[in-house]
Amino acid sequence: MGSFSVWHWLIVLAVVLIFFGRGKIPELMGDVAKGIKNFKKGMAEEETADKAPTVDHKADEVK
Repeated sequence: MGSFSVWHWLIVLAVVLIFFGRGKIPELMGDVAKGIKNFKKGMAEEETADKAPTVDHKADEVK
């Protein structure tokens, strides 16, 4: 009972295909890929925002 045989994996694959269907798996993987891309984009935007110089917008005081 140490490792799974080929038959075990075939049964698992069949059950997954029955539950999700053939078209749902690629759609799900596409959504995962979009999520990863958005995460990387957000991290890059945060990194560039940290490096951007800050500007002090104080109004000049008139005496």
